[in-house]
Amino acid sequence: MDTAPRLGTDDLTFRAATDADVDALVSLIESAYRGDSSRAGWTTEADILQGQRTDPQGVIDVIESPVSKLLTVEREGEIVACCQLEQRGEHAYFGMFAVSPALQGAGLGKVIMAEAERIAREVWGAKEMHMTVISVREDLVAWYERRGYRRTGKMTPFPYGDERFGIPQRDDLQFELLVKPLG
Repeated sequence: MDTAPRLGTDDLTFRAATDADVDALVSLIESAYRGDSSRAGWTTEADILQGQRTDPQGVIDVIESPVSKLLTVEREGEIVACCQLEQRGEHAYFGMFAVSPALQGAGLGKVIMAEAERIAREVWGAKEMHMTVISVREDLVAWYERRGYRRTGKMTPFPYGDERFGIPQRDDLQFELLVKPLG
């Protein structure tokens, strides 16, 4: 997972996504999780889900929501990563996290998570960060655990039959809630 050369973070720009970013963001998210291109990184879901991970409307919904932002990360003018932050009272929700497969394993994900947690804590006053992860993604869950997230055992069903979330290749998919105090 963390085998690529370390990236410098001085050349990264963090900003809120705009409608003009939608196509680039959909492409980034799809490349990080689905299809053969996702296999270049370690976050691929290609063996458990086919079809789309998101669509333009899903990205627009996050961008236009008054309680969320889609944090976009650029390097040399190119979008290389993103994550959704949503304000939910005492906690914030972290989702739609994607790093370009070519840059995975170089430390960029840790930097983005730290910035997302800082925003949730300092700007929104959130006490915790919540996220949901497909429970069978053991490597991914372990990566989040190393960053201070804990498994809660609280599961929600995968939306089988709704192809907006992909076409499952197994019948045991569910989402587990992970939580991290932002103290």
